[in-house]
Amino acid sequence: MAVKLRLKRMGAKKAPFYRIVAADSRYPRDGRFIESIGYYDPTREPAEVKLDKELALKWLNNGAQPSDTVRNILSKQGVMKEFNDAKHAAKKN
Repeated sequence: MAVKLRLKRMGAKKAPFYRIVAADSRYPRDGRFIESIGYYDPTREPAEVKLDKELALKWLNNGAQPSDTVRNILSKQGVMKEFNDAKHAAKKN
């Protein structure tokens, strides 16, 4: 099962709101998902992001691949840096 971290579109027409979810890559964008790890609201100024860092790191460590947009969100929240630092620290030992 190929797990992806991606956005699930919610909200009304012309008023998008996204949940950041871990989902099997074979499922539709707005379909079934395994676990919700946060949300992203681009309609606010500045864009509002709530993210469970521990869940995001858990899924990344288990091999989940983030979509391009989710990778950017995780980078801005500092999760990708933590993930890369942990990965390089594990290789050194």
